Amino acid sequence: MKKKWHQKNTPGFTIREKQDSDSFSKYIKNQIGKWLSIVLPILIGFFLIFYTYNKFTAAQILEIKSYFKNANYSYIYLAAFIAVLGNASRAYRWKFSLEHMGYKSSFLNNFMAVSIGYVLNLTVPKSGEVSRALILKKYNNIPFDKGFGSIVAERIVDVLVLLLFIILAVFLQFNIVKSFILDKIPIFKLILFFVIGSVLLFVSILIYLYSKSKYIRAVKQKISGLKEGVFSLIHMQKKWAYFFHTAFIWFSYILMFYVVFFVFPETSSLSISAIITSFVVGSIAIAFTNSGFGSYPFLISKILLFYSISETTGNAFGWIVWTSQMLVVLALGLFSFLFLPVFNTKK
Repeated sequence: MKKKWHQKNTPGFTIREKQDSDSFSKYIKNQIGKWLSIVLPILIGFFLIFYTYNKFTAAQILEIKSYFKNANYSYIYLAAFIAVLGNASRAYRWKFSLEHMGYKSSFLNNFMAVSIGYVLNLTVPKSGEVSRALILKKYNNIPFDKGFGSIVAERIVDVLVLLLFIILAVFLQFNIVKSFILDKIPIFKLILFFVIGSVLLFVSILIYLYSKSKYIRAVKQKISGLKEGVFSLIHMQKKWAYFFHTAFIWFSYILMFYVVFFVFPETSSLSISAIITSFVVGSIAIAFTNSGFGSYPFLISKILLFYSISETTGNAFGWIVWTSQMLVVLALGLFSFLFLPVFNTKK
């Protein structure tokens, strides 16, 4: 009887054991993916730093240090103030899409959520967007999918504005942009990336439209929850105020970048075309990495070479701009982490 009992229950035990094993394997894969998304961009940043400074002589390293010592930091402080204004405008803009969906959140909560989001983006790329929606869910009882949908709408608008800047940079400095891209990425690789990306996009669309998988159904359900937030831009009553703040946010970005060019005498006389082109390169570096760690100074120094700015000057300029921006992000983020619970004691 014991033997039969064992044989009868062994298959059930095996199935459960297999389920536990599958769950553990899925957990491990998720953890690996999570840590890769954190560690890989940081490793790339460190590699670019090592690659750059390994080429410099001792005299060039001293020259870069002298730039930091002799920089006109009054322009850095002005740029930091402009950055705070841009963050404030982004927080104020957010309330328009939320109000359209019938939800209210105070300006201060929005501002601190935005500031915390920027800090978290320094760790896991794009995790800040999730944290913003979670903060409003906790302190203002705004459903996560609605809040996150409004943030997705913001990002769509921001990407469109960045594309306009890219088109403007190409129009103003076509030969330089072409030389910069082809110098870093051969034309064959660009075509290959475009073909692979197009195929993957087409396959993803087919899977999304026709797959019966429970995972795809879950994705569709989540996307349906985001639609109201995304389409709120089209139907909101205060859309012109929303787009005014969008224009102001990007104006603050370009103005902040313009101001810091006066930090060094060598960069103070560059044309507006050169500034816009450099701004686009820096924005791309920040958008696609952990806020541009390592990649921002590297790419800025490379683009400034086309405007007769030495690599040491360009590298020092890239680092002083990036460092000042990150200090503002960290200061505002730390303030928000500390005072968000204080200003929401009832929650």
